[in-house]
Amino acid sequence: MLSARNLIPFRRRRFCDKKKVGREMNTDIRQRYPYLYETHLHTSEASACARSTGKEMARACKEYGYTGIFVTDHNWGGNTAIDRGLPWEEWVEAFGQGYEHAKTEGDRIGLDVFFGYEAGYCGTEFLIYGIDTAWMKAHPQLQEAGVEEQYRLVHGAGGLVVHAHPYREADYIREVRLYPEWVDGVEGVNAAHSNSHSKGHAHPEYDARAIAYACANKLPMSAGSDIHNTQLFGGGVAFRRRLASAEDYIKAILTGEDYVLTDGEKWYDRLGNII
Repeated sequence: MLSARNLIPFRRRRFCDKKKVGREMNTDIRQRYPYLYETHLHTSEASACARSTGKEMARACKEYGYTGIFVTDHNWGGNTAIDRGLPWEEWVEAFGQGYEHAKTEGDRIGLDVFFGYEAGYCGTEFLIYGIDTAWMKAHPQLQEAGVEEQYRLVHGAGGLVVHAHPYREADYIREVRLYPEWVDGVEGVNAAHSNSHSKGHAHPEYDARAIAYACANKLPMSAGSDIHNTQLFGGGVAFRRRLASAEDYIKAILTGEDYVLTDGEKWYDRLGNII
């Protein structure tokens, strides 16, 4: 959180341009937390609701200023673009193409690209980090696993389970269902809810509820944009250092390392307080 000493200059500018002050504060935060990661991103290769390819998403994120991205396409329980009738290994191979294309482009342009996916259970969704397609191929039981079994399987692989936008209301979400005992964290800030450029799920109160829920259950928080095309919001998690891997991200989240959250406009400390 910003110290009182850092806030004094802004208090003194009582009649100054508020937009200018906001830009300066954002610049100050980005200088102290220069490594920004998009943690919730979809590609058209694997998510039926996405409109841009993995390569296009990687290039747009690099141009925006991201250090890295997690590709989190919808799995078989969500809005997948992959034929569910395929044999399991073929399905996983096709599912990973958005990530592979983003990774290839990221390696070329200097953007870190990590694998993940968004698991769906009748509209309740979870962001999965720290596993890969080889592990998925070796665990076909994922197709039938419930929320509890998913947690056990992912944990057995050293992965992370984060409840995505837990309070979102939409046609595809039948009801709000919470599983504090079967997640490692909560997506407290989803830019699709609170960024002023969002057209789809623009309800900031969803984030306010998610933050309160995470705090009440002492669960660490993440932030992401939930983007489906190259019109970026700029949300994500920012660190003081560059992450080495998805495993490094997991460790940083679980150990309470110093990081900040953003919806691309507002900034929060890791406990969900606006800074």
